[in-house]
Amino acid sequence: MDQIKELPKTYDPHAVEEPLYKWWEENGYFKPETQVAMGQSSWEAPTFTIGMPPPNVTGALHIGHAMTATVEDIMTRYHRMRGDLTLWVPGSDHAGIATQAVVERRLADEGLTRHDLGREKFVERVWQWKEHYHRRITDQHRRLGVSVDWERERFTMDEGLSRAVLTAFIRLYNKGLIYRDDYLVNWCPRCLSVISDLEVEHHEEQGALWYVRYPLVPEGGELSDAPWGSPDWGKGATEWITVATTRPETILGDTAVAVHPGDERYTHLIGRVALLPGVSRPIPIIADAAVEREFGTGAVKVTPGHDPTDYAIGQRHGLPIISIMNRDATINQEGGPYAGLDRYEARQRLVADLEKAGLLVKKQEHTLSVGHCHRCGTVIEPLISTQWFVKMKPLAEPAIAAVRDGRIRIVPEHFEKIYFHWMENVRDWVISRQLWWGHRIPVWYGPDSHPFAAFDAPEAHEQARQHYGHEVELRQDEDVLDTWFSSGLWPFSILGWPDDTEDLRTFYPNSVLETGYDIIFFWVARMIFMGLEMMGDIPFHTVYLHGLIRDELGRKYSKSLGNALDPMQVIEDVGTDALRFTLMTSSTPGVDTKLSEKALVAGRNFMNKLWNIGRFTLNSLPDKIPAVDPEQFTLADRWILSRTDDLTESVTRLFEAYQFGEAGRQIRDFLWDEFADWYVEMSKIRLQGSDAEAKATAQAVLATVLERALRLLHPFAPFITETLWQRLPHEGATIMLAPWPTPAGWQDETAEREMNLVRELIRDIRNARSEYNVEPSRRIAAIVSADAHETFIRSQAPIIEMLARVDGAQFTITRSLAEPPAQAVSLVIGEGILAYLPLAGLIDLDKERERLTKEVADTQAEIERTTALLNKPGFADKAPANVVQGARDKLAAAQERHQKLTERLTSLA
Repeated sequence: MDQIKELPKTYDPHAVEEPLYKWWEENGYFKPETQVAMGQSSWEAPTFTIGMPPPNVTGALHIGHAMTATVEDIMTRYHRMRGDLTLWVPGSDHAGIATQAVVERRLADEGLTRHDLGREKFVERVWQWKEHYHRRITDQHRRLGVSVDWERERFTMDEGLSRAVLTAFIRLYNKGLIYRDDYLVNWCPRCLSVISDLEVEHHEEQGALWYVRYPLVPEGGELSDAPWGSPDWGKGATEWITVATTRPETILGDTAVAVHPGDERYTHLIGRVALLPGVSRPIPIIADAAVEREFGTGAVKVTPGHDPTDYAIGQRHGLPIISIMNRDATINQEGGPYAGLDRYEARQRLVADLEKAGLLVKKQEHTLSVGHCHRCGTVIEPLISTQWFVKMKPLAEPAIAAVRDGRIRIVPEHFEKIYFHWMENVRDWVISRQLWWGHRIPVWYGPDSHPFAAFDAPEAHEQARQHYGHEVELRQDEDVLDTWFSSGLWPFSILGWPDDTEDLRTFYPNSVLETGYDIIFFWVARMIFMGLEMMGDIPFHTVYLHGLIRDELGRKYSKSLGNALDPMQVIEDVGTDALRFTLMTSSTPGVDTKLSEKALVAGRNFMNKLWNIGRFTLNSLPDKIPAVDPEQFTLADRWILSRTDDLTESVTRLFEAYQFGEAGRQIRDFLWDEFADWYVEMSKIRLQGSDAEAKATAQAVLATVLERALRLLHPFAPFITETLWQRLPHEGATIMLAPWPTPAGWQDETAEREMNLVRELIRDIRNARSEYNVEPSRRIAAIVSADAHETFIRSQAPIIEMLARVDGAQFTITRSLAEPPAQAVSLVIGEGILAYLPLAGLIDLDKERERLTKEVADTQAEIERTTALLNKPGFADKAPANVVQGARDKLAAAQERHQKLTERLTSLA
C-alpha cells in the first residue's frame, strides 16, 4: 500500500478513507478467494457467512443503517482475521409499497398517475429510480467501510432472486401451503393495497363513543316501511336496544347486534330483530361470549366486513358479510344514501341524521388505539378482500423448535420469549399486494378462473392444455408478492438457490443474522421458517439484535421530528472511524442507544489520540528494530506486555459473547490510559537516554504493543488502524488479513501488582499537587516509607520523579520512618507503602492558613443559615418536600466540608 508516505501532525480522515477503501477493493481483500490465495484461510476452514440486511432502494442510508453496517463489519473483520473463510454478501431490497409510493409522488408532481403510464412504462420508471438510488446506497456503504464482496452483490428483483421467489411460491403452492381466499384484511386507502398485521402501527388517539338506539321490530308486529330520513321511519317501535360505537359510519354494514349470553339485561331480547338506522336493514340480536359486558351498554353492533372481532362473530353465527367501502375508503352502494362520501364525511352526516331522528343517545370522549399504515401513516381500514395467504401453522412449528432446542440462538436471550409468543399465536400471512412494483404472483387463470401456478406463461399454458384439453386464453394475477416474501429467502437466495451452487454448499447455513430488534417478526422469523422449509436446515445459528438509535432526548431519529441524523454528514464532521467506534461503544445488544454530539466528538478525539500515539511510536523507531532479549525488560515493559495479553484475552472473549461495545471500550481505555498516558511516558526516559540497549528494548515494546492493539481495534476503526499498521514492522499485505492476536505468554501478575503500586503512588502525588494548586512545572519534595518494597521503589525512582514531578534531590526513600514529618500531606499507598509531601514545598503556609481560615468561617456561616431555615416554624411541614430535602442535603454537605477544612487548618498549626 502506498497511501501515505509521511504521517502529518494531525489526522485527516478524508485524506485516508476513500483511497484506502479503493485499494482494499481493487486488491480483492474482501473476497474469501483472496483469503485462500494468500494462505490466510482455506476452503476446509470454518466458515463465517453473513448477508447484509438489504436496505430499501427508496433513498439514502440513515443512522440505523450505519449501526447495522458497523456491527456486521466488526463481525466480518474479526472472523476474517481469525482465519475463518469469510463471506459478507451485500444487497438491497426493492421495497414494494415504499418504492412505488415514492415514485408515484414524483409522478404526481408531473401531473401524472401510474395508470396514465400503464404497468409496463410505470415499472420502467421505477427501475430508473432504483438504479439511481442503488448507486447512492452502495457509495454510502463504501464510505462506511463495509468489507463486503461487491462482486456477489444481490438485489431482490435481480434475475437470480426472482427465480428463487418463483420457486419458493410454486413449492409452497403445490404443498397446499399457499391459498387464495376472501378474508378480512388490513387495507391502506392511500397505498391502495393490503398490508400485513405487522405493517400496522397502532397509536392511542382521542376519539369518542357514540351511543345509538336501534328500534326493535315488535313481536308479532312490524315497523313502518318509511324510508330513512322521513319522520315516520321506525314508527311503531316501542322498544329499542342501545349500542356504543367508536366508528358510527360502519353502522351501515351491521348484520347483527350481539350481547353476552350471561347478561341478564338482554336475555329476553336474544332472537329479536332490530331495524338498522341509515339503510333500514333488519338484523338479529344474537348472543356471543366475545361481547364485553362492561363496554358501553353491553350490547355491540356486529360489522363482519369491517372489524376482526366482528368477523369472527359473524363466522360463528353465519352472518352475512357486507362491505360498505370502496378501496379508497369512500362509501359504496351498500351505504345507501351515504354512497360516494368519504368515510369521515359519511360519519359526520350519519351522526347528524341519527341525532335528528332522536336515535343518538349521547357522545362521550374515549381513548382508542387506531391502526395506521406504517409506510404512509394513513388510518387503515379492515376490508373483506380476495388475497393470497401462506398457511403459517405448519411453517411456524419447526421454526419454534429450532430456537427452543438451541439450533438458533437469539442475542439478547430475552427476545426469545417475544419470538415464541408471536410464532405460537401467528395468523396466516397475507402475501399479495395490490401494486405494480414487485414480483408478480406467478398464477394464471383460465376462463373459469381455475388457477395455474407456473414459472412463466408458456408453462401455465401447457398446464391449461392438460387441464382443459385444448388451448384457452389465460390472464395472469395482477397482484405482486409482499416484499418480505423475497426477503425471507435472503440467506440462501443470495448464495444462488435454487441452483446447487458452490457458494450454497460452502456458505449455507449463514453464521449470523444481524438486524434491529424491531423487525424480528417482519424478517427474522420469516427467514427461519423459509430456510427450514426450502433448505431443510436453519438459515443461521445466531440472531444478533441491536437496539434503535435515538437522540439525546430518547426520540427516534426522523425527518418528521426534525432531528434526522445523516451518517454521511457525521462522517464529514468526525470521520468514519469515529462514527463507527462511537456507535459501538455507546451500545449494548438489544438496548436502544442514545447518540449524542458529545459522544461523537469523544470518538473523534480518541482517533486523534491514537494518531498521536502512532506518530510518537513511529518517530521513535529506527529503520530496523533489533531482536530484544526479554532479560532486558523493565518492570514497565513486563507490565504493558502483560496488560496486552490481558486485553487480548478479554476482547476475544467479549467478541465471542457479542459484547462488541464493551470490547471497544476496553481497547480505548488500554490505548489511551495504560499505553499512552503511562507506558509511552515511562518509555521516554530510555528513549531519551544514552543506553542503546535500553532504548532498543523500549522501541521494540512500543512497536509490539501498538501493532497488537491496532489489530484488536481494526474491526472498529479500519481506516486509521490500516494506515498506522502499514508503517509499523509487520508481516502481510493488509491488517485485515493479519492474524487476530492471541495471548503471547506475557501475563505477569507480579509485574501488574508492582506497577499498580507505582501508578497509585504517582496518581496520589499528582492529586495532592492538584488539590494544593501546585504549578505543573514545579518539582516538589517527597518522602516514601516503603517497608519491604524499599529496593523496588528505588528502582522505579526515575519514573516517579518524571511522572509525579518530584525533585530528585529532595526525594527520600527509606524502609521506615521513626516519626512522620510534621506539616506534610500523608498518602497511604498500600502494602505498607506510605508517602509524605512536606507542605512547605507545596504551598505558602501563611497564605494557605489565611485561605483556609476564611473558608472555615464561610462554611460555618452557611451551616448556621441552613440550620436556621430548617428550624423555622412550619418550614419542614409546609414547604415542598423536594425543597426541604434540598436544604437538608445542603446542610450535610456544608458540615462535611467544614470538618475537612478544619482538619486541614489544624494540620498547619
